[in-house]
Amino acid sequence: MLTSLEQQRYRRHLQLPEIGETGQLALQAARVLVVGAGGLGCPVLQYLAAAGVGTLGIADADHVEISNLQRQILYGAADVGRSKAEAAAEVVHRLNPLVRHEAYPYRVDRATVRELVAKYDVVVDGTDNFPTRYLLNDACVSLGKPLISGAIYKFEGQVSVFNYQGGPTYRCLFPQPPSAAEAPNCDATGVLGVLPGIIGCAQATETLKVILNLGEVLSGRLWVFDALTFQTRALRFPRHPERALVNLDTADQADYAELCQPVFAAITARELQAQLASATPPFLLDVREADEYALVHLAGATLVPLQKLAEMAARLPRHHPVVVYCHHGGRSAKAIQLLHSTLGFNNLTNLTGGIHAWATEVDPTMPQY
Repeated sequence: MLTSLEQQRYRRHLQLPEIGETGQLALQAARVLVVGAGGLGCPVLQYLAAAGVGTLGIADADHVEISNLQRQILYGAADVGRSKAEAAAEVVHRLNPLVRHEAYPYRVDRATVRELVAKYDVVVDGTDNFPTRYLLNDACVSLGKPLISGAIYKFEGQVSVFNYQGGPTYRCLFPQPPSAAEAPNCDATGVLGVLPGIIGCAQATETLKVILNLGEVLSGRLWVFDALTFQTRALRFPRHPERALVNLDTADQADYAELCQPVFAAITARELQAQLASATPPFLLDVREADEYALVHLAGATLVPLQKLAEMAARLPRHHPVVVYCHHGGRSAKAIQLLHSTLGFNNLTNLTGGIHAWATEVDPTMPQY
């Protein structure tokens, strides 16, 4: 039975015959894991907490950055630098003290995913990278859990529900991850700030429907939203038995490899600091955009935006070490691939974690964005 306080708090749910006290008790008993407390995870967590979902798991290894505040509305300026999982858990508690929260401030990977997913009834994917999407799908297939998936890109978003009551899985729709060349730029792609709020709310809606066994769940359908036209469409797709059987034990482990990781020589921020202080410092190549460079850059770095690299490559030395950097390391890895494969450069090293790592590990006074 609901307590008097719970009856007051959830009265609008109780007034719906389709939910009532039985449905609210089902929400109260549910355990939902939200992987990613960023743009998508923020509205998901807010609405699931407000709805009275009994236990919310929050998994995110990242820390709040000032550039997150444009769309990740659980956080404020005072949260910059804090663990997203822990900061989000505090907000969940403040929104609804009746909801239990469990924070996991670490990366969900092959070593942690099985044990973590096993603890929950439903998994919500709020991540922004393909390896984790495939990892979560395969874990949900292995453990028989429904997966509420969302994705955003610039002005467009999509939502679907996978592995629901024998329905299609993520791999039925997307059998294999894209190649590194095909994947959206991991660093440089912007997004309309309100878009993840819309898509995250749709994910929260589907999560409640799954828990309540209510309405027509987006299983076998991909709901697509275009913010520029405000048009939506739903694309139907079938279950492919051979793809739907792929799980953690049968998947190609290469599917979980980072698409944006550097494939050439790499250097840490601390190692670069030591090299810059040596008698023969490396040439620094910044491949971000001009506005990013104007905001903050490493002293002495030469700016050549990634899109102009081929036409301006003649400015770069070929017989002296060159360290390439960007914001987090994705664009610089692509720059090295381009310079090596098409122009024959063999003197390039990628700064792991980009200028963000430098600001975090070497110079905390440096502005972060």
